[in-house]
Amino acid sequence: RMAKVSVRHAEPDDAQAVHRILSGPRATAGTMQLPLQSIEDVRKRFFSETREDLYHLVACVDEEVVGHLGLETFTRPRRRHVGEVGMAVRDDWQGKGIGSALMEAALDLADNWLNLIRLELTVYSDNAAGIALYKKFGFEIEGTHQRYAFRNGEYVDAYSMARIK
Repeated sequence: RMAKVSVRHAEPDDAQAVHRILSGPRATAGTMQLPLQSIEDVRKRFFSETREDLYHLVACVDEEVVGHLGLETFTRPRRRHVGEVGMAVRDDWQGKGIGSALMEAALDLADNWLNLIRLELTVYSDNAAGIALYKKFGFEIEGTHQRYAFRNGEYVDAYSMARIK
């Protein structure tokens, strides 16, 4: 049975939990994060400044943070209708509905509060679970970035995906 998942805004005290999420081998392989980051690096990147164009959400099970999603809106006049999503789920919680809960919350925010028409994301082309999750929520592959990133000793491709409301 699926766990009861709640989603809330990330707080500075969540830095250690987000560090744990991003430190998992599967999370590292599925994101642009480097392995062996310090908690301070994570704190600086995600929690050091308050920005009106960036929304950090965390998914919790029994008050424990097990997933993180960032939704960044664009401030340039011609791209204000666009947001970009990035997310990670702790290795031991992948495949248990955490990503879906985060995506539902992000889409509610984007559609009903931020008036975003287009949401974009980038996902490695070998991340079948991530691609399936995003397709479930209406994202479509728009193109392939060849040799997009260097991961574990080799270059890997990534897809650009977007959801248009």
